[in-house]
Amino acid sequence: MTAQEAPQTLPAPLLRGPQEGETIDVAGVEHFFRLTAEHTEGRLSFEEFTLAPGVVGARPHVHHGHDEYFYVLEGELTLHNGEGEVTAGPGALLAAVRGTPHGFRNAGTRTARALCLYTPAGYEGYFRDVHDAVASGAEVTDALLAEFRGRYRTTSADPA
Repeated sequence: MTAQEAPQTLPAPLLRGPQEGETIDVAGVEHFFRLTAEHTEGRLSFEEFTLAPGVVGARPHVHHGHDEYFYVLEGELTLHNGEGEVTAGPGALLAAVRGTPHGFRNAGTRTARALCLYTPAGYEGYFRDVHDAVASGAEVTDALLAEFRGRYRTTSADPA
């Protein structure tokens, strides 16, 4: 049998149960990564996150190495869209492609729950880094966050 005649072995689909994933708590946001780079050969990461009322998930920032897509499931997110803020409820989708200033917070009175897709994968490492630093006793400062963002080709976009 030649290499051309050999049967191909195809990868099997990955099924994750409802509780399977990696939870990373960062600054009041619970990130529940269902898929990370390890599961997708670096193609994408996929998470569900929850954000209590009054919590800022991320101040305006810009990714230079990946795209992010937010889909609101419950509650409301106040999203910075590069020009200002908009309120997004269930079913709303924000596409923050590379180079797009964006951020999010929960200005509502109910916990917000949303999905986020990252492509390519890898930004989950940022959340791991921040979580590990805080767990080791580091104070979360703008300088610390800037250092970690820099590792993942992300810069601040705070409006002046």
